[in-house]
Amino acid sequence: MKGSVIALDEIGGRKAAAHVVDGVLEDFLIDPAEDTGPAPGAIYRGICERPMKGQGGMFLDLGGARGFLRQAKGLAPGTPLLVQVSGWAEAGKAPPVATKVLFKSRYAIVTPDAPGLNLSRQVRDEDERVRLLDIADAVMEGSPHGLIVRSSAEGADDGAVAEDIAEMRTLAEAVLGDAQGKQPELLVDGPDAHLTAWRDWPEPDVFAEAPGAFEEHGIHDLLDRALAARQPLSGGAYAFIEPTRALVAVDVNTGGDTSLAAGLKANIALARDLPRLLRVRGLGGQITLDLAPMPKKDRAAFEQVLRAAFKRDGTETVLAGWTPLGHFELQRKRDRLPVTI
Repeated sequence: MKGSVIALDEIGGRKAAAHVVDGVLEDFLIDPAEDTGPAPGAIYRGICERPMKGQGGMFLDLGGARGFLRQAKGLAPGTPLLVQVSGWAEAGKAPPVATKVLFKSRYAIVTPDAPGLNLSRQVRDEDERVRLLDIADAVMEGSPHGLIVRSSAEGADDGAVAEDIAEMRTLAEAVLGDAQGKQPELLVDGPDAHLTAWRDWPEPDVFAEAPGAFEEHGIHDLLDRALAARQPLSGGAYAFIEPTRALVAVDVNTGGDTSLAAGLKANIALARDLPRLLRVRGLGGQITLDLAPMPKKDRAAFEQVLRAAFKRDGTETVLAGWTPLGHFELQRKRDRLPVTI
């Protein structure tokens, strides 16, 4: 099927969202199966508990949970602190939190610690930039907080953009006004799968949210294929993606191609599709690529394609480079939990 589809539904009582483009599952979100601790994006009034000596960090009481703040120099136990959860916690560890708090919605991000009005660089039309900044200026007048107008606001209705900005301003003012309490408290919950999809995914050709939307658009079949260990790549190549406790292993194979350039072609195909394959499965952390054999002179071309693919993806990913054994390593932010159905 040509075009884009966003489908919202439930799987086993858990909210889930799927983004399909031209019949390919581009993204998938699902709420955790059980209580996995504070969700990324949640905002807490935390209470400093104890410093982590030697690491410069601080454990915080979040009220029924704990968080870990890096670079907590100068903070004393008992100090109240407004923090936002920045990622999922590894098993047995406290989730990371940050003092830089953002209030993010579909069209705008209110930035309390960074005053001024800013507009996404992806909005290039000068008339559109002027229109959006005029709306932002009118809504944020008199506010000490900063604002970033997101690229999704381009072409959106004036009233919808203004309402979205106003809601984020009101929320920010309410939360910041409640930051100095003496008890730990959850002030803003982290977004669920449906809210995240509405907030972060582009406008689709088809938006399906009625019960049975996954069945109607074949999401279950697409998901089964996306979660399989063996993933087909263009040109007949394929890769195995296998998460372990320590890392995610990716093994690239050339398939039936026996040409001299088979290894490079397979590795380029993997580089182009790897961000999507990791995103759909919710995989992050340390990732090791066992690539198909190719001459060392071709490594630069592979890295260039890989770097461009992750730049478009948006999730923070560090390309660590080559190992002595010829593997390529990456480090990807854990902004999701691995998908389990």
